[in-house]
Amino acid sequence: MDQLFYIKTFGCQMNVHDSDTISQILLNKGYKQTDSIKDAHIVLINTCTVRNKAEQKALTLIGRVASLKRKRPDMISGIIGCVAQEKGTNLLKHFPSVDLVLGPRNIYRIDDFLAKIKEGRGRTSSLDLTWEPASFPNFNGYLKGRVTSFVKIMEGCDNFCSYCIVPFVRGRETSLPAKEIINKSNYLISQGIQEITLIGQNVNSYNTKNGALPTFPGLLKKLNSIAGLQRLRFTTSHPKDLSDELIDSFGELKSLCLHIHLPVQSGSDNILRLMNRGYTRDKYISLIERIKKTRPDITITSDLIVGFPGETEKDFEDSLQLIERIEFDNLFSFKYSERPRTKALQLPGKLGEKEKQKRLSVLQERQREITLSKNRLLEGTIQEILVEGLSKKRDGQLTGRTLGNKVVNFFAVKNLKGHLVRVKIVKGFQNSLLGELVDKCN
Repeated sequence: MDQLFYIKTFGCQMNVHDSDTISQILLNKGYKQTDSIKDAHIVLINTCTVRNKAEQKALTLIGRVASLKRKRPDMISGIIGCVAQEKGTNLLKHFPSVDLVLGPRNIYRIDDFLAKIKEGRGRTSSLDLTWEPASFPNFNGYLKGRVTSFVKIMEGCDNFCSYCIVPFVRGRETSLPAKEIINKSNYLISQGIQEITLIGQNVNSYNTKNGALPTFPGLLKKLNSIAGLQRLRFTTSHPKDLSDELIDSFGELKSLCLHIHLPVQSGSDNILRLMNRGYTRDKYISLIERIKKTRPDITITSDLIVGFPGETEKDFEDSLQLIERIEFDNLFSFKYSERPRTKALQLPGKLGEKEKQKRLSVLQERQREITLSKNRLLEGTIQEILVEGLSKKRDGQLTGRTLGNKVVNFFAVKNLKGHLVRVKIVKGFQNSLLGELVDKCN
C-alpha cells in the first residue's frame, strides 16, 4: 500500500521552498503526497518562529495531529523547521505524539530518519546547524501546472539583528554554489517554470563571506542569460549590503523584474541602532533615491516593526514620516514580538500590547491610503502580466502579476496560464488591480 505524506507549511518563502524540497525527496523514495491530513501516514508540520503568532498556529496544529494519532497510532508525525530548531528535544518531551523533530538544515536527510522510525528505532531529532545542504532533489512532474518557483541561493544569516531569531534557528550564512543554482534554474525551466524567485535571508551578501565569485549581481547576470527564463525576482535584500552594481542591474538585465523588497524596519536612527541594522535613516533614503533614479517605474516594498523596546512617540513619528516620504507600494508591518535568545530581550523600555497595537493601526491605515493611491495611478496603463492561473478570489477570472509584482485579475475567453499578456488596468483596489486583456505577448 502507498505511504501517503502530508505537509503543512507556516511562514516565509524559505519554508515553502523547504517543503517543496522535502516533497520531492519523499516522492523520489516512492512516497505519495496527499492533501488530506486524515488520510496521511506521515504528517509533517513545517514551522516558523520569527513571530509568536506563526509559532502558536503550528503548536495548535500539533495538538490536532495528536488527536488524529490516537485513532491511528501507526501515523508518523514530525515537526520541522524553525520551531523545531528553537525548541529542540523539548518538543519530544511536551508532545508524546511527535515522532520526529528536524531543524531546517537537516531536511535533506528526512528519508533516513523516517526509515529509522518505521524500523522501530524510536522517536528521534536532528538539529545540526553546521550540516551543508545536499544537491537539489528533482522529481519530474512535481512542478506540473506551476508557472513560478523559488530557488534558494543561501541559508542562514550573520547579521544578528537584535530582534531576530533567524541566525539561531537557521544557522550562520552559507552560500550555495552558483553551478548548482544555475543547474536548478535550467531544470525548472525544463519543467515549464517561467518565473524564478531567488531566496535567502540576505541575498545581497551572496558569496561575500567566502570571497567567491560570482557576487550576487554576477549571479543575476548568469541567470539572465538562460534561454526560456521569462522573469527573475529575488528576496530578501538587506539595505546595508545593497550595492550600486545590484541597483544598476534593474536597468541592465532584461529578465529582472521591476520590484525590490528592501526592509527598513524603522524610520528612527535611534531604533535602527538598537536593532543593529547597520544603516541610518538617511542612508536608506539615499538608496531608495538611487533605485528610483535608475528605474523610476520600479515598485518598492518594505517591512517595518512598531513598538520596539525604547520606541518613543518621536521614534514612531519618524517611521510615519518615512513611509509618507518614500511612499512604498506596499508595507508589511508588525508589532514587535519577543523572540528567545535575541539581544532585544534585555533592552529597557518595553511597550504594552495596547500601545503597540495602537501604533500599528495608525501606521497600517496610512499605508493603506498610500497603497491604494499608488494602485489607482496605474489605471489606464498597459501592463505586462505573466498569467499564473485562475483567480482564487474572483470567479471566472485569470490572475497574474505585473513586472512590479502587483496582482492583476482579468477575464479571458480561454485559459492563458503560462502566457505573457498585455492588460489594460481599469481599476486599482487596495490589494489588487482589475484589468482588461489587450493581447498576448507570446
